[in-house]
Amino acid sequence: MTHRVYVTDEAGKDLLDIWEYVMLHDVPGRADQLLDRLEQTCRKLVHSPEKGHQPPELARIGVDLYREVHYKPYRIIYEVSGRDVFVHAVLDGRRDLQSVLERRLLR
Repeated sequence: MTHRVYVTDEAGKDLLDIWEYVMLHDVPGRADQLLDRLEQTCRKLVHSPEKGHQPPELARIGVDLYREVHYKPYRIIYEVSGRDVFVHAVLDGRRDLQSVLERRLLR
């Protein structure tokens, strides 16, 4: 079954922030390449969003609504609702994400 993937405004801002950071701190062209790969990873959710796993920070507090896939070191946090997949966050996995996920997803 094919799903439709939607990137929320917050996740879109995450992608832009990642792109801007890499533009400033890495070799030219790396930001565009990384953005393409992250977007590709999101698009792959069309075919098999169930392959993602539950973010451990949310599992610890009993929240099982969200799943994640990785494009290391980035974590793509999403929710499946019927045939729709909503990408809520694209975050650097090297950060402490407990409070970010709680603030963003559990309001």
